[in-house]
Amino acid sequence: MAQCDWREKRRQVMSQARRVVVKVGSAVLAGPGGIDVSVIASLARQISDLAQAGYEVLLVSSGAVAAGRAVLGERYDPTFLPHRQAASAIGQSRIMHAYDQEFARHGRIAAQVLLTRDDLDNRERYLNLRNTLTTLFDLGAVPVVNENDCVAIAELVYGDNDCLAGLLVGTIGAELFVNLTSARGVFAENPDDNPAAAPMECIDNIGELDLDAMCGTKTTLGTGGMHSKLLSARRVAQLGVPTLIIAGREEGALTRALAGEAVGTFVLSGCKPIPRRKFWLAYHHDPQGTLTVDDGAVGALRDKGKSLLPAGIVDVSGDFPVGSMVRVATVAGEVIGVGLSNYAAEDLRKIMGLKSSRIAQVLGEAAYAEAVHRDNLLLDPAI
Repeated sequence: MAQCDWREKRRQVMSQARRVVVKVGSAVLAGPGGIDVSVIASLARQISDLAQAGYEVLLVSSGAVAAGRAVLGERYDPTFLPHRQAASAIGQSRIMHAYDQEFARHGRIAAQVLLTRDDLDNRERYLNLRNTLTTLFDLGAVPVVNENDCVAIAELVYGDNDCLAGLLVGTIGAELFVNLTSARGVFAENPDDNPAAAPMECIDNIGELDLDAMCGTKTTLGTGGMHSKLLSARRVAQLGVPTLIIAGREEGALTRALAGEAVGTFVLSGCKPIPRRKFWLAYHHDPQGTLTVDDGAVGALRDKGKSLLPAGIVDVSGDFPVGSMVRVATVAGEVIGVGLSNYAAEDLRKIMGLKSSRIAQVLGEAAYAEAVHRDNLLLDPAI
């Protein structure tokens, strides 16, 4: 995209977006005592200014573990999950108290929302969360969301708030995702290796990036990193939602960016938006099995938007019931999507490779002609 085009697109997005998800990580919030309250004060001031201007802002904030870690000192073992959970319990009240105080200075109410992956995997609870967040916006409150590390078990954690924030973009129907980082944006070259490296102003097709080649490791304090941030940008791009990756500790960067200034890196979608239900599928719990499909099925799924029929399945791995999330993979092992299976693994093994007209003959009844219906299938390289 030509430079003038994306700058105009950026100004257009900023002028039209009214519901925004802002994520701030531990590396941005960190201070000598665990959390730098001046950063929280700056965030509260900027978000309050945006609210006054008509924006609805949901803030996803890390920092609870870092705050609790500072209190525990040498007793804290970062490799021990119960210590992480204890640190979260200790730190969450402290960080929320800071947000409450700072937002109150500007006449705003901070509303704590703690979530686990299980809350969002369950479709009914997911929709109820959407209603609650909408009500908070209607009441003029600022939702401050964090993963509930205190009760989450290892198998049910998001691992970093970039992933959680990305899901919430779809949950509330946000028009913009802003990721506040310890860097000034996305760099094509590592600034540690090349001091002259400058942040990229625009990424016009996030799906074409080789994230593994571009990105280094996660930060020391958090569990994310630039790879995680770009992966979340790629995921929300599926909804047609752009991402801003900007320096979180730079005073006024958030309000300046939403005013249209060329701050940080602007990430455009470059793909056709998908329905929010399909977007939810990508963040569902870990798939319980894999359906390996032949080349003909791959073409039908990718090129024609068809449902996956039993005839195209050549192998079924895993043991899962009806309605489970499963991967869809090529014979070469490339995962091309995820979807909800209309049949249990045991039955799929009986009907794989067969025409749909033979399902009833083999199983006694044919509940569905499709193994995975296209409405419950998401083909996406970001999975």
